[in-house]
Amino acid sequence: MMYLLIGILFASTGVGYLFRRVRFMQQMNRLIMPAVCVLLFVMGIAVGSNGQIVRNLPTLGTQALILAAAGTLGSLLAALGIHKRFFGKKK
Repeated sequence: MMYLLIGILFASTGVGYLFRRVRFMQQMNRLIMPAVCVLLFVMGIAVGSNGQIVRNLPTLGTQALILAAAGTLGSLLAALGIHKRFFGKKK
């Protein structure tokens, strides 16, 4: 299933690239945000109707917070290291 989704993503990217100058495709940008909002709403309904997810929300939320904080801290440390290595003052 995952390969199918990745294949669809690559195929749609290719189609978008090939038809990027077609007027209809340029108008698609107006539809993207409402489509994303509808998809998020439907996903929220699916999550809210799943009792197991709702019961485990405190645990899942804590894990998500820890992962987000660790990811942010790691990114900041990597950026600091890259900045010092490549853009630091030279003696």
